[in-house]
Amino acid sequence: MKKDFLRLAELSREELAHLLDRAAWWKAHRTDAAAPRPLAGKSVALLFDKASTRTRVSLEVAAAELGGRAIFASGRDSQLGRGEPPEDTARVLSRMVHAVCIRTFSHEWLERFARAATIPVVNALTDLTHPLQLLADLLVLRERFGRTEGLKVAWIGDGNNVAHAFIEAAPLAGFELSLACPAGYLPDGAALAWARERGARVQVVDDPRAAARGAHALVTDVWASMGQEAEQAARKQAFAGYCVDESLLEAALPEAIVLHCLPAHRGEEISAAAIDGPRSAVWDEAENRLHTSKALLESLLRN
Repeated sequence: MKKDFLRLAELSREELAHLLDRAAWWKAHRTDAAAPRPLAGKSVALLFDKASTRTRVSLEVAAAELGGRAIFASGRDSQLGRGEPPEDTARVLSRMVHAVCIRTFSHEWLERFARAATIPVVNALTDLTHPLQLLADLLVLRERFGRTEGLKVAWIGDGNNVAHAFIEAAPLAGFELSLACPAGYLPDGAALAWARERGARVQVVDDPRAAARGAHALVTDVWASMGQEAEQAARKQAFAGYCVDESLLEAALPEAIVLHCLPAHRGEEISAAAIDGPRSAVWDEAENRLHTSKALLESLLRN
């Protein structure tokens, strides 16, 4: 039976821990010529409606280093851009490749595709959630603190898709999550309820310093995500005071790190001193996109 990766909520705690263990293994053995090639003879299609740097490169390199091949197509150069139903594309690709990674706007569109596909489908980002990013973030937390259990993570900014992924990760990885979001930009209530029903300590506040107090990690993202560019001016006004900077870091623990999924707008959601300074783990976070992608593709496609 095929297994998809559409959101973190579909994983068990054991499955998540195994993915992080394997990602750490792949990271340690990247230059090992004797490392296995579990994707030998297999192809992975990347269907991207949204622009990408880290997601595209990490998946293409992951497939290659696992012995497979990645085939990229955007909405501009495929029939998806002309309105082909997701079910039709899913049925065709299921006969040609071994997995599909999709980066798109509508999560409902992704779910329609996955239901029609007979091969594994990976969520490479939707407007609802970004689970691939969270695998990399959780690996950073394990590397820096030796665990995820019992940590406090502070999210500063928009209650967007990455915030939703953090909410879903909280009960699976055992960390406390405090989200500082201005009115009108709160995370999805259903996601919050799901996490709390599973025992997660998740709170939403409107004061960034309250969220950051005692945190092991401060996390942020751009104020206007892809597709929200027309809201940039209004969002910049609404998020005034929600910048991750040196002042906000003072409220966190002395060993706290800074995370950002990138691309970043220095001087808006994060200061240059925070993202480029000694407490930044942003570049390790970006690198880990490769190693966690290898672990995920291996888990879905190994012989």
